[in-house]
Amino acid sequence: MAVAPMVPAASLYVGDLQQDVTDGMLFDAFSEFKSLASVRICRDSATGRSLCYGYVNFISRQDDARRSGIGNVFVKNLSDSIDSMKLQEYFQKFGNILSCKVVTSQDGKSQGYGFVQFESEDSANTAIEKLNGSTLGGKQIYVGKFVRKSDRALPSHEAKYTNLYMKNVDADVSEEVLKEKFSEYGKILSLVISKDENGASRGFGFVNFENPDDAKCAMEALNGSQLGSKVLYVARAQKKSERKEMLRRQFEEKRKAQILKYQASNVYVKNIDDDITDEDLRKHFSQCGTITSAKIMRNDKGLSKGFGFVCFSTPDEANKAVNSFHGFILHRKPLFVAIAQRKEEREAQLKLQPGWRDNGFADRYRPAVQQSAVPSIPNSPTPHRQTRGRISSNVPQGGGPPYALHLQQPIHSMASSKDMSTQQKGSPSVQPFLVAAGPGIEGSDMLSSLLAAASPEQQKQMLGERIYPLVSQHKPDLAAKITGMLLEMDNSELLLLLDSPGSLAAKVEEAVEVLKLSKAKLSNQNSLYTNYLSSGVAVN
Repeated sequence: MAVAPMVPAASLYVGDLQQDVTDGMLFDAFSEFKSLASVRICRDSATGRSLCYGYVNFISRQDDARRSGIGNVFVKNLSDSIDSMKLQEYFQKFGNILSCKVVTSQDGKSQGYGFVQFESEDSANTAIEKLNGSTLGGKQIYVGKFVRKSDRALPSHEAKYTNLYMKNVDADVSEEVLKEKFSEYGKILSLVISKDENGASRGFGFVNFENPDDAKCAMEALNGSQLGSKVLYVARAQKKSERKEMLRRQFEEKRKAQILKYQASNVYVKNIDDDITDEDLRKHFSQCGTITSAKIMRNDKGLSKGFGFVCFSTPDEANKAVNSFHGFILHRKPLFVAIAQRKEEREAQLKLQPGWRDNGFADRYRPAVQQSAVPSIPNSPTPHRQTRGRISSNVPQGGGPPYALHLQQPIHSMASSKDMSTQQKGSPSVQPFLVAAGPGIEGSDMLSSLLAAASPEQQKQMLGERIYPLVSQHKPDLAAKITGMLLEMDNSELLLLLDSPGSLAAKVEEAVEVLKLSKAKLSNQNSLYTNYLSSGVAVN
């Protein structure tokens, strides 16, 4: 197994894997590293077979330190003359600093406090010990360990308190009964049951003890006890901000648990026809396994946004859906289907894929450009495995691709000769192509319908005719070659290019760069061969 570091995205490329290595096995192999975020075995989009390589993503050292709070120092009472650079110079003798910032207002003036993030906790502790109370810029500064706002809002487990909150109080239980019950554990300063405008109990209230230890004992003894016909709930009374933070944490923990549970089981589907409902989506994808949820995203008016999510009960079912339905034409449109990714994963993946980041067509399963010594024929049928979201670096040498002649000839024939058109009507291999080229038939919906009725070879020919004149507007001299390169992409993504002139223009420019690189490589090879022959003649 070959492992090469991918420094910019804090990820590893892992190659030379055996065919039977799974995501789980790869995860287990790297699980001893605490900063491990996710793994992915790259698979063929059509067959689902492993391509024998994958990616292991880590939280970067800086991100890991920042999120964990390790080595983070809070500094306050700073002089106005101290900026971020001066603060870093003052602290850098205690260790390697990952980040340093003096907080400023909108007009650029110092707010009098800042943060210093050390690489290690030891460096941070040393800086706190040495610099707290020291003088910087004519003012005595405070240096201490940074504590998140959420952690500051919640008192520690050992915090002292005297005020208790009680709820689920029986309507028949009076304040006198409660006082008698709670006073068994210590002196009570006050006790009140909240009541409505009619004087009826709302079922909750507060008890304030004189001694914190007595309050703690009362809470431990009476929480969950039977009083009247109900079970009493007793806990430390919280401020509103504390309650909100507690609920937020509970929600986040639940959300993270859900994400981890369904991380590889959630499928992203786009290019969905407007007529398809949630139930249609569920019914279609249920062929691949048990679906826990299926939802099409909609705008404020209830109209489909053209994409949605299908969550399966297992990752295997999700992979089956990707392999089965990516490019499948449903209600006139070919679907784009892939495993859903979180924003962080998506950003990390984009960093790993050179060249195809801006227009969103990057293939998540394969490297952005594949090198091969075997030239490809752009218009050859590829029903089992297509190139998605990228232009191959395999550039045909010599003239344009074979289909270039067919692209131009039918157009000319229709413009100049009825006989040729009539003669070709009986040919099933040409007819869909000619219909697609006919005047007055426009729009991706119509083209999708035509594609649905065509063979794979005819689909590429139909798309080629639509793309060729658009490419000619940008690079007329290279239109044939570039069109051939583009046709190696999935049909669903070619339809998206047809609907997005900006994306098509970007693809054309990138194709030109690939052609330049290919030409330079060929020139270098010829030069080496010529030099070799020359040296051979000299020796003889």
